Amino acid sequence: MSNANRRKFLGTAAALAVGAVAASAKPFAPSKSLQPLVHHVFFWLKNPHSEEDRNKLIEGVRTLGKIESIRTLHVGIVADTEKREVVDATWDVSEMIFFDDVSGQASYQTHPVHLEFVKNYGHLWERVVVYDAMTI
Repeated sequence: MSNANRRKFLGTAAALAVGAVAASAKPFAPSKSLQPLVHHVFFWLKNPHSEEDRNKLIEGVRTLGKIESIRTLHVGIVADTEKREVVDATWDVSEMIFFDDVSGQASYQTHPVHLEFVKNYGHLWERVVVYDAMTI
């Protein structure tokens, strides 16, 4: 390929790449399909070094997925990421639940499965912190 053709090819390829990126770049707007309420709960175990207790709590959190108003349930443990001052890695298990609306979250709070979870697994934790957020 001659130098002129090569420059033309590279120029065309670069223009196409820039056009593709520009076409895919849209201002952020929440999707109407997103569940607007996020309920994020962090648990600190009474026995933080007990893998058995951690696994038991994870098992319990997963039972919450049976609740009809829950759209998505994510169960997590502390990630092995960079230790930074702004990162709180003191908790042991988390649950992140997505609901369609506030009423869905309210029904979750009084649902028999949630009440059973607290009754059957509450002895495992010493502290719980909840963050509820609405998508904007």
